[in-house]
Amino acid sequence: MKKRISYGIMFLLIPAVVLCGAFLFPAKQYAWISLCAAVLSCVPFFLRFERGRVGTSQMILIASMTALSVLGRVLFAPIPGFKPVTAMVVITAMYFGGEAGFLTGSLSALISNFWFGQGPWTPFQMFSWGILGLIAGLLADPLKRSRVMLAVYGAFSGVLYSVIMDIWTVLWADGYFNLSRYAAAMVSALPFTAVYAVSNVIFLLLLGKSIGKILDRIGTKYGLQMR
Repeated sequence: MKKRISYGIMFLLIPAVVLCGAFLFPAKQYAWISLCAAVLSCVPFFLRFERGRVGTSQMILIASMTALSVLGRVLFAPIPGFKPVTAMVVITAMYFGGEAGFLTGSLSALISNFWFGQGPWTPFQMFSWGILGLIAGLLADPLKRSRVMLAVYGAFSGVLYSVIMDIWTVLWADGYFNLSRYAAAMVSALPFTAVYAVSNVIFLLLLGKSIGKILDRIGTKYGLQMR
């Protein structure tokens, strides 16, 4: 039951909150929507903690992965679209589960935007990176086994992120969802989408195995229950 509640929150409730915030509240209320999304992102993770599958050491590791994700976004700020955030979120999900991946993605967007700037786009970024982490957690086994699958998921993540963020682009421009403008937004975003997809593949192939080995080694040394 708790797992169903967790998936309901991540797949249904959080996107509903983000969309309702975009439609029903003025742009200046984005801070409350971001806060609400952040709190809801924590609920599935702490439900998992209550089930005894997460310990304090794992929480520290997940917090460290979130910090690395934020730091990576800041360090690569001069290169538009070329960011390691998705890679760090996916790796977290592969080794700690989809709930941890969703939490890492959501908090990475919220925290890093204190540097890049908060705005009505923040809740959409939180959900976008969060859902990429959740899906990665569901596909963790094949992603760990195959570098080809990892590369494919990296490219897919770049496309899905752009597809979700283009919804915000249309809502910001029109105040309602316009399918033709949405298609135009996706076409105009193709260069950014391509760069981001390629960067995801590069960072996942460079970092996935090395960070995974470190996490496995720490898990073995301290007897942590990994995913």
